[in-house]
Amino acid sequence: MRWGTIFFALCFSTAPVTSYTNDVPSAKTGERYDEDLFIRPLIDGRVATTFTFTTDLLGNESESSGQHYTLFPLTLGQILREYSIAELHLTLNSGKWNYDHWGYPDDPSVGTGAELWAWMTDGPSSTIDERWTGLRNALAGLFCASLGSLDTRRTSSPSTVFPISFSSSTPHALRYGNLPSENVCTENLTPFVKLLPCKSRAGLATLLNPQRIFDADWHGLSIHLRSTERGTELKLGVQAVFDPVRLSGGRRRVYQAESDWSFRLLFDRIIHDSCLVATSSVVRVQIPDSGSHILLPASMVDDNVTATYNLMTQAPLDVSMSWPHEHTFQYPHVHESRLTPLSIQRTLHGSSQTHGHLFIALTNNGHHDIVVGYFENLPALVTLWMHTMKIKVDGTERNELISNVSYHPHQVLADGHKSPSTFQAILTVPASSTLQLSMEISRAFLKYTEHPPDAMRGWDLPPAILFPVCEPGMGTCGMQNTSTGMRDRMYTPTLLIDLPTPDFSMPYNVIIFSCTLITLIFGSIFNLLTRTWVIVRVED
Repeated sequence: MRWGTIFFALCFSTAPVTSYTNDVPSAKTGERYDEDLFIRPLIDGRVATTFTFTTDLLGNESESSGQHYTLFPLTLGQILREYSIAELHLTLNSGKWNYDHWGYPDDPSVGTGAELWAWMTDGPSSTIDERWTGLRNALAGLFCASLGSLDTRRTSSPSTVFPISFSSSTPHALRYGNLPSENVCTENLTPFVKLLPCKSRAGLATLLNPQRIFDADWHGLSIHLRSTERGTELKLGVQAVFDPVRLSGGRRRVYQAESDWSFRLLFDRIIHDSCLVATSSVVRVQIPDSGSHILLPASMVDDNVTATYNLMTQAPLDVSMSWPHEHTFQYPHVHESRLTPLSIQRTLHGSSQTHGHLFIALTNNGHHDIVVGYFENLPALVTLWMHTMKIKVDGTERNELISNVSYHPHQVLADGHKSPSTFQAILTVPASSTLQLSMEISRAFLKYTEHPPDAMRGWDLPPAILFPVCEPGMGTCGMQNTSTGMRDRMYTPTLLIDLPTPDFSMPYNVIIFSCTLITLIFGSIFNLLTRTWVIVRVED
């Protein structure tokens, strides 16, 4: 009993030390972990927050070294090695990103639903498609998402839209898939947080309160892995757009609190301790243009643009920003607040269940022409008719504004499914004008067994993607000058399409009618066979 008590006391006293007080990894371990939180007040009163957790594997890991990681998540490392992944990007988003009022996001992958694309090296034992199937199934189990639905009916290889981020002499292959109907919830955030070295016990991850994150107007999770000159870089990100104006009933100032927004108001938490294994843990707050705000606690401001807080020396920390002289928040005018060079609209026209029109409108908010790439990855639910495509600017046809058109229609695969159709083109949007692209579509007639349980709701079409185009003679794409071109990818909203749907109530009506008829017939015959009619005399 005595030795058991001593052993229990030693284990109890050393357990927190082994999991919490690791020294900052040096070059000997080959790993580095950094945390960053960027807070950006928006012009419509909302607050955009971006959490970035970066883990670097320094140097090239040999096959014989094993997977003895200290900071890098082992479960994710096993998946990457098993399927020979050179670059991986997975995002799970919910909501519609408003480019006009919020500008470019810190992470460009803001398409609604699930999006997965990966560059894979050639493997000796399995094909690219087999490894793609194993990758999405493994990630589906790791993050509790429906990534297994990204089969051949939703997979394509748009290498121009998603170029590889590094140069290598080894051949690579791209696989891309999106699932617009995928929702993000707590069961996705829980395994996501478990990949962090300090989990949610310390550091910036303590602010990841699921009740507040999933109450935001827009929220998303991202996993980005790529090869760099130093080795392998893994970025885990969480983005959310909060609305303090909505929480305060139309006023940005919250009377119950001392600030318009703070860690306590946005996340219902504050940061108590820093993550001790992190090399750096920083909170950055963008300073608004108006000078009537108050930012607490005081911090060093770089060029009056960003306030920086170091968690290593300033924990516990609760950052707040207030506008004491503002009584009622004034929303900006729509035409005066567009923060991106392009405004996008994408709609479906037509009331027929068999035909319709796909309509895309691109508005150039600047004074220079913008050359942009356009990409559609549509499942076999709809078919584009290219001979009906029209390009108009101010009601006048301008067919010269579209070039490098590439269209791959649906193909019947070996398993009987149809591959998605891809449409890609380069568009030139004139300055201060609206380019309208339209084409006719036909809607598929599905078998009754292919409809989802909520067939009357309709089907979600994935968002279209606008991407920067590399100019001839330039080594990189012209995305640095944000006033005359695109900085990064832009996503259109998803579309809801109504397909011809059978009357699923008829089988139930037939079943009810048949059961009623059988019951009446069986009951009558059963009574005739089992009952005996006798005369019962009633005495006075």
